[in-house]
Amino acid sequence: MSQIELHPAQRDELQCIENLMQFYLYELSEWLPLKLGRHGLFEIRPLLEYWREAATRPYLIRVDGELAGFATVDDKVKLAEVQYNLAYFFVARRFRGRGIGRQVVRQLLEQLPGHWQIVHIDDNRPARDFWARVIPALTGDAYSCHPITADGYPCTLYKFHTPTSPGR
Repeated sequence: MSQIELHPAQRDELQCIENLMQFYLYELSEWLPLKLGRHGLFEIRPLLEYWREAATRPYLIRVDGELAGFATVDDKVKLAEVQYNLAYFFVARRFRGRGIGRQVVRQLLEQLPGHWQIVHIDDNRPARDFWARVIPALTGDAYSCHPITADGYPCTLYKFHTPTSPGR
């Protein structure tokens, strides 16, 4: 069984997340018209201000000590009662299909109990299938789905609440 670690990224690890963002954007480019810049990289706006926001929580994912992805939680929510937004979630391809993503999401929900939203682009079938499996399992089917549009793209917003664990 693999050891899966989700740890808060430190300031000196934020460049690592921005590097991983290239792979995240590469995958999204299958469903969104993202263009490569003249130097062969997806042009992303510098995220320094985003990382400085008090509600932004970046995490690195490691499997058996090896870098495997990242997640970022923020407060950019669509519904007033929601506290947490899973802004970015990326697990490198070779780590997929092994339950790692589900375990990382479970760890996030345990670390940050409260009202959550998770949004995916409907055309992104792998994300759609992943969230359709994981959210019901992790919430005991206590969630709601809302069709929304983000930047003109049909999306699905999952809304749910994770209770504080006993002893917290």
